[in-house]
Amino acid sequence: MISAAIENKADLEVIDFVQTLVRAKSITPDDAGTLSWLSEQLSLLGFDIDIFDVNGVKNLVAAKQFGPGPSLGFIGHVDVVPANSDGWKVCPFSGEIFEGCIYGRGVADMKGGIAAMLSATKKMLNQTSPQIGSLYWLITSDEEGEAEYGSKEIAAYLAKNDIVLDACLVGEPTADKIAGDTIKNGRRGALSGRIHIKGKAGHVAYPENSVNAAHISGNIINSLTNIVWELDEYGSKTGLQITGLQVNNSVDNIIPDNCEITFNIRYSHNYDSKAIIKLVEQALVENQAYIQCEWERPCESYYTGHKQNNCFLGLVERAIYDTCGQYPKLTTAGGTSDGRFFSNSHTQVIECGVANATIHQVNECIAIPDLIQVKQIYYAILKNYFNSK
Repeated sequence: MISAAIENKADLEVIDFVQTLVRAKSITPDDAGTLSWLSEQLSLLGFDIDIFDVNGVKNLVAAKQFGPGPSLGFIGHVDVVPANSDGWKVCPFSGEIFEGCIYGRGVADMKGGIAAMLSATKKMLNQTSPQIGSLYWLITSDEEGEAEYGSKEIAAYLAKNDIVLDACLVGEPTADKIAGDTIKNGRRGALSGRIHIKGKAGHVAYPENSVNAAHISGNIINSLTNIVWELDEYGSKTGLQITGLQVNNSVDNIIPDNCEITFNIRYSHNYDSKAIIKLVEQALVENQAYIQCEWERPCESYYTGHKQNNCFLGLVERAIYDTCGQYPKLTTAGGTSDGRFFSNSHTQVIECGVANATIHQVNECIAIPDLIQVKQIYYAILKNYFNSK
């Protein structure tokens, strides 16, 4: 039952918001009407709305200007990964409440964050009258896929219209157990590689006349997994994982003349993709006569540290302390996020949201107290940001 978790009408409202969003089957890149619903809600709060389509992907830019001052963007996505009913306690697109939790695909990643921010925005505008700054909602339906026509295009839209964000709050699920215990002040970069090895086939009884591509693959894997990442630091470690190994050989008495290795690197913010590629190519130099390497899906890292003035990270930390009674752990772990499209030398990007333990899983869910807590954190961030100078 939910009565014990509910303190007031606003808490019932945020539950209703997330259930409305979850019931929309917004599997990438289909927004399933969620952006129209969000635009209606934000229009009622006085936001100017622009929804634009790029190659079948819908993007929402909503803006409300209070006066001269800093600009804050809330970054999010309404699209979700697919789900069927196998193994679920409830229908994955029902938003049903079971044992104090709201279940559904995308409820944590990241419709819970959107619902919490909508409720927090509404509370802030109803209870305060900001005189400085601007608030932007920047929401896409293309984050779980290739992310080519979503936030990347929104960032281009902002640049085209000379909109400069001072800070971004990304509503991705970041908490380990409860909202506020962990936030991300950056993300490691990601880069995938594919190595094609070309040897020389021959009879297994006469290896001296052949070049075994499978044997070369062993040397290559050893070289890759022993790269030293000297620029790593605590909290942002680089890791390389072999993700595939394939030899096309249908018989057991022929030395294979081909092999393919795939791998993925999650790298520290102290590197960029060019530096990573250079280090890998150096590790492969002894076998370069036999190989061809292709690079795929680069996602650059980003990092937001503490600043002496106008520190958004410090503001978020204080808001969490005021709400939860403790400061959050900072991390750059996890996959990539759309924060990478907005982070730069000027714009500070922080990710903060609900618990992420069930994202992309059967029975994805969030506890109702966690949803309410992240709403309160968002409210504290908004109130402090638009009352600061």
